[in-house]
Amino acid sequence: MKVSVLGSGSFGTALASVLADKGEDVLLWARNPEIVESVNQAHENIRYLPGMKLPEKLKATSDIQESLSGSELIVVAIPSQALGGVLREIASDLPAGVPLVSAAKGIEKGTLRLVSEIFEEELPGKFHKQLTYLSGPSFAKEIVRKIPTVVSIAAKDDEVGHHVQHCFFHKYFRTYRTQDVIGVEVGGALKNVIAIAAGVSDGLELGHNTRAAIITRGLAEISRLGVAKGADPMTFLGLAGMGDLVLTCTGDLSRNRTVGMKLGQGMKLSDIIAEMNQVAEGVDTTASAHDLAKKLGLELAITDAVFAMLYKDMEPAGVARELMSRGLKKEMPDENRGRRKSDRK
Repeated sequence: MKVSVLGSGSFGTALASVLADKGEDVLLWARNPEIVESVNQAHENIRYLPGMKLPEKLKATSDIQESLSGSELIVVAIPSQALGGVLREIASDLPAGVPLVSAAKGIEKGTLRLVSEIFEEELPGKFHKQLTYLSGPSFAKEIVRKIPTVVSIAAKDDEVGHHVQHCFFHKYFRTYRTQDVIGVEVGGALKNVIAIAAGVSDGLELGHNTRAAIITRGLAEISRLGVAKGADPMTFLGLAGMGDLVLTCTGDLSRNRTVGMKLGQGMKLSDIIAEMNQVAEGVDTTASAHDLAKKLGLELAITDAVFAMLYKDMEPAGVARELMSRGLKKEMPDENRGRRKSDRK
């Protein structure tokens, strides 16, 4: 099977590595000619995964049409803020009936579109049935190292989801499937925002209690926004919810947690971004999630706190004090209890 992977960042390269390791003919599209050369000649992504050996069957090209031509599976691993432009560029070149797998996470600034909404609005309707979304607790470096990893494949069409699930399933890469696209998308986007908050806490050396509180209340915020967008709340207890949230908030390989840690240690956001060679999706997603919550009339206290630190230059320790001094509330709203009681009748 010929597979096209669009996007040569660490995660796109890692997914390409899995598929090539399975024996598929994978062509990775990269804008950077140095990456193309390093993948083809040294079997290494010299920019994003330096020193990590990639399968020899994995090839790269800087010609996006070449990558797409004849593909039987297309993986799109483009940062969410650039995704719409790339989809508009390739819409006329996409082969009909071929599954498209999104590996992007985030909420588009300005439009406030989820990744799934970007795909559905930028691509003609004939492609919508083929759309799937991959998310879950997975660091790229560990995938390439063949560390056992489990992810979720979301697709509105269960037959397409079943097919893509089997395309990715490998001895160290296990896949589950769901039809809750919105839940998987919201979980994958907002976990990066909460990870920045967890990183700030670690940078301030606030301890394990605080981090646990951020993860738990962060999950409540993710669920609140997801349900408002139409997601199944049970999705957030799974791989694309709690699983990805815990990994991103605690793992040393998390770019978003790293941003937060450096903020907590006193660095300015501009300096943090300048020294990173990869995108931390949570920075842009924070602004989008903040605006989307206001549009939907939702209170997302942790998201608002991260927004204040990133975009209002508020001092992290002060923001933490404000979070702790908010008015006291019930953990579970009464209306939720009522729904559970009525469900039992």
